[in-house]
Formats: sequence, C-alpha cells, structure tokens
Amino acid sequence: MKTLKNHGEIPISAAAALVAIGVVYGDIGTSPMYVMKSIMAGNGGLSSMGVELVLGSLSLVIWTVILLTTVKYVMVAMQADNHGEGGIFSLYSIVRRYRKNLIAFAMIGGAALLADGVLTPAVTVTTAIEGLRSIPTFDALLQDGQARIVQITLLIIAVLFLIQRAGTSSIGKAFGPIMMVWFLFLAGMGIYNMSGNLTVLQALNPALALKVLVGPYNKMGFFILGSVFLATTGAEALYSDMGHVGKGNIYISWPFVKVCLILNYLGQGAWLIENQSNKALYDLEDLNPFFQMIPQDMRPIAVLLSTAAAIIASQALITGAFTLVAEACKLDLMPHMQIIYPAKTKGQLYIPLVNTCLWVGCSVLVLYFQSSQRMEAAYGLAITVTMLMTTILLFVYLRQQKKRGMLAYLFLVLFGGLESMFLLSSLTKFVEGGYVAVGLAAVLLAVMFIWYRGTQVEESQAIYLNVEKYADILAQLRDDESLPMFTDNLVYLTKSRYRNFVERDIMYSILERDPKRAKAYWFISINVQDVPYKREYEVESFGTNYIFRVQLNLGFKENQRVNIYLRQIVQDLIQAGELPHQQQRYAVQTPGIVGGFKFCIIRKRVVPESDILAADRGILTAKYAIRHVAGSPARWYGLENSLLAVEYLPLFVKMKATEPLTRKYPEKEETSV
Repeated sequence: MKTLKNHGEIPISAAAALVAIGVVYGDIGTSPMYVMKSIMAGNGGLSSMGVELVLGSLSLVIWTVILLTTVKYVMVAMQADNHGEGGIFSLYSIVRRYRKNLIAFAMIGGAALLADGVLTPAVTVTTAIEGLRSIPTFDALLQDGQARIVQITLLIIAVLFLIQRAGTSSIGKAFGPIMMVWFLFLAGMGIYNMSGNLTVLQALNPALALKVLVGPYNKMGFFILGSVFLATTGAEALYSDMGHVGKGNIYISWPFVKVCLILNYLGQGAWLIENQSNKALYDLEDLNPFFQMIPQDMRPIAVLLSTAAAIIASQALITGAFTLVAEACKLDLMPHMQIIYPAKTKGQLYIPLVNTCLWVGCSVLVLYFQSSQRMEAAYGLAITVTMLMTTILLFVYLRQQKKRGMLAYLFLVLFGGLESMFLLSSLTKFVEGGYVAVGLAAVLLAVMFIWYRGTQVEESQAIYLNVEKYADILAQLRDDESLPMFTDNLVYLTKSRYRNFVERDIMYSILERDPKRAKAYWFISINVQDVPYKREYEVESFGTNYIFRVQLNLGFKENQRVNIYLRQIVQDLIQAGELPHQQQRYAVQTPGIVGGFKFCIIRKRVVPESDILAADRGILTAKYAIRHVAGSPARWYGLENSLLAVEYLPLFVKMKATEPLTRKYPEKEETSV
C-alpha cells in the first residue's frame, strides 16, 4: 500500500482542515445569502410565505444539501480519487478503459464547470459590493448608478487573481479564519432566530419536500428547484478541490460546515414564518431574509463579513479550474501549459495562463452585465450539466470498478433523475442570461474537442524508430568532414515512452531534412514523479559514445530546465569515460571540456499536398492556432536562452496523388532568308 508521503497527499490536521474551510467551502458557504431570497421572490414575496411553503422549501433545501453534497460527493465521489486528485477528469481517468465514448461526458462536464468558474467570481464579488448599499455610509460612497460598483469589483477581482501565485496553502491560511468566523456567524444567527419557533424542525421530514413540489401554495411549482439548486452549487468544486486540501480534511470539516448551513436556513425559515404577516416589510425593495433576520445593530458587521465571504467564495472555483485544466492536459484535451507548484503537495498548483484567462473572462463579464441581478440569471445553469455528467461517470465507476451493480443503478436513477429535474428547472434561466454560461461552455468544449481529435489524427500517422538501428549511419554522419559541424551536442525532446525508440520525425530531421553533423546526439524525455523533490536520470548509450537516450525523472516541484540538467549529465558522462572530451576552441575564460548545445524543436504543419480529409485539416489548423496561444516548449523547458532550431515538418508522409506535368516542346519557327 502506498503511503500518504508517496502520494504527496496532505495529512489530516486542524490546520489543514482550516485551510480546507478557506479554500473549498466558499461557494457553498455563501448560498444562504440568496437561496431563500430567490424562493421567496419566485413565489410573489413575503406575503406568500405561509408555514407550509416555508417548511416545504426548507425541506427541499436541506435534503438537497444532504443528498447531493453529503451522499453523492463527500461519501461517493471522493472515494473515486486518482492518486488523491478529484474532479470530473480525474474520475474519467479511472473509468476510461471501460468505454471509449466516456470522454464525451468528461469533456461536456469539464467545459461546463470551467465556464461556471469564469462566472462565479464575477457574480459573487459584484453581489458583495452591491450589498454594501444597505449601510448608509457605504451607500453614499458608492453613489448612484453602477459605475463605482463596477470599478471596485474589477479592482477586487484583479487582486484576487494576482494573489493566486502565492498558492492554495497560503491563501487558505489567510481565508480559513475568516470563513470559520463566517460559518459560526451563520450558525449563531440561525439558532438565535429559531430558538423561539422550533416548528421549523419539521423541515427535516423529507415528505414535506415532495409535498411542496405539487402543493397549490407553491406558485413556482416544479421550477422552485431552480432556486433550491443554488444551495449546492459548490459541491462539484468541493470534489475538484480535493487534491488541494486532502480528502481527509474535507471529511472532518464538512459536518461542521453542513450543520452551520442547515441551522442558518432553519433560522431564515423561522423569521419568514414570524414575519409573514408584517405588512411593513411588504414594500421593502430587494427584501432578503438572510439580512433581515439579523438584529439591526449587527447588520453592518454582517454585511462586511458576508462581503468578505462572497469574495472568498470565488477561490473554490479558481482552484478547481487549475485542477481541471491540469488533468485535461494529461488527457490530451488541452495543450501543454506551464504548471507551478507553490507548495510541497502536488494537488496545490497554479497555472499562469489559466489564471490570466479567468481574470480576463471575469472582468469582461462584469463589464457586460454591470449588475449582479443580470449575472444571477446565468448562474447555476452550467453546473447542473457538470453534476449530471459526473453522475454518469460515477455510475460506471460503481458498476465496473467497484462491482456494485444494483447500487450503481440505484445511484444513477436517484441522482440522475434528481439532477435532470434541476437541469430542466434551470433552463428557464437561458434567455435571461444563461446563454452566456452555455456559450462559454461551448467554446471550451470546442477547444477540448479540437485538441483531442487533432491529437488522434496526429497519432494515427506516428511512427517510432529504434535508435539502435541507426547507430552506424549516425556514426558516418558524425565523421563526415564534408559537412560543416552543426553543433557539438544536438538535442531533441521526445515524447516516446519507450527507452530505445524516438519519433520518426526526429530521425528525418537529422538525416534527411538537412543532415546535421554533431559530436553527440541526445534524445531526452521527462517523467514527472508523484513526489515534490526528485532529481534522477537514466541513460542508454546503445554501446556508443555519441548516442544518448536520457530520461529525466523529476519531482513535480522541480523546474524542468533541461539545458541545466543536460550540462551536468554531460560532465558526469565525461568523467565516467562514456563521452569523449568536447574541448571548446573559443571561450571568454578558460575553454571547458563540454561543447556547445543546440536544441531542435519540431513543429508539425499541414501542407496542401497532405492526404487528409477536409474536416481533419480544419481540426489540425485550429489545433495549431491554439498551440500558438498556449506558448512555446522553449518556455516550458527553460530553453529561452539556449540555441534553438525550430523545424516545421509536414504532418503526413503520404501525399495526395497529383497528375504529372506534360513537357511541351517549343515548335520550330520557319525563317525566311
């Protein structure tokens, strides 16, 4: 059995649980601010909130949290971890061998969750800043209109994304205590309001949840589920963030969070029942039972605390987005990106390009929607799709991996049916703003499909050659003094998983494209390990002193600066007598025993003559455009200051058959004397 240390997982501790509270529960922890408000508004306001409607709505909320978050995600989904990592792509990595078409469910769910990750910070931060208007002092500072609110929101979003480089652990240590106070405050206000009216405890009866869906007192009918679903929108992010905080710390912290949330919902229900006939509140604009149930003297503190909690809520989706993209890169659903590990745990990562894209996307949405009311219409629709896709993959996991046939079908019927109802009830949000989330998800899905299909097309023509068979011809090339010396050490990066093999394109580049004479030929691959710090290498020389197949085994926190590692390897081999001295002829100081290096990077491209279907040609053209945006391998492997030779090779060796040219001879002209 592998230990936690081998996996790089985070051990269970009070400090780590506090980090989890600051990182994982922000989204689900702010749901009490708008769930009951949305239900009340959908039913026509405070006057319509009779005892039966309140108890039924509370029962729906409580059992949705219990079933979707506790049972589905905490008890079932978190068991399906991939070496400590969670999220829909990690789940797909476990079950993909059972059915080939499962990739479609993973791509749809991942795209929808990433789209929600763009929308959530924009919604929560804007909502928080607008909430400051309930305090007269802040309302005067914000002035009329939304311009000042938009400016402050954009500033806060910028700061939020700028601090991501510090890492999940550092952010969690800062956010954890704030969220701990927030959850204790939620529980305290809930107990304060329900202490005089324990009638709300009847909401724990699930029969009331079923009754309210068909009761005449519920004006929303079936579509009340669209509002209820907001109580559990952070559940998918909880699963995705598992690798950032360790699932053990979620296990010990979730019961505390769940109790605090349920107590607050019960407190809001007690306040609604008590004030249902309070006509003085009927005309109050934007009535929110969450704030109204708080004593007047404490309301400014509550607004400031909820503002901080709402801002922190964005963190769960941001860290989840990093995990999703990292897993997508491993599955060849997205281009290779630079990944930084600020902490010693592999799950705690930071991806600069993703952070920038989320930042820009959130800022654009704030500028487009301007107000939280318009943004909320788009909120929650995409995440229902992700949850449904996760349910399908978990069904396969339970049935195939765990061999729980009956339980798997029961799981699919229960959660698939429940989430399908939530999805249908949320479709009413599409025309009101949900089209933005759907549009974002569609763009992300297109990127994944293009990259995945493009990789399939490339691999269909990939040919690997045994390096050992080319030892003699490489020796001839090395000794051919009729050719100029290209470099002392010619280096290629290979993706081949086999020690003796490299891509055909590499040999074509050396021998045919433009014969490259060198003293030594190096073929290097990188194998990232599951431990933070490790620096090892393996070398196969094929019985020569001029061909070297190197595999770098690096910890996930190690910089992948290939040029630095290669210089040490060369010196080691020279000292061991496996590589002849490479005396430098010219040097600023004393010439060394290691010659120069040149790295050759091969890029594929589609040429007009390539024998390829028109659809695949378009896919590859789009893939290479995406690759250009994602950055250069020179940056990934620390080769910015190295000598580089970039070669573009045609993707397909097979070319279209073309009609031969017919030679035409000029006719002889008659000349007269």
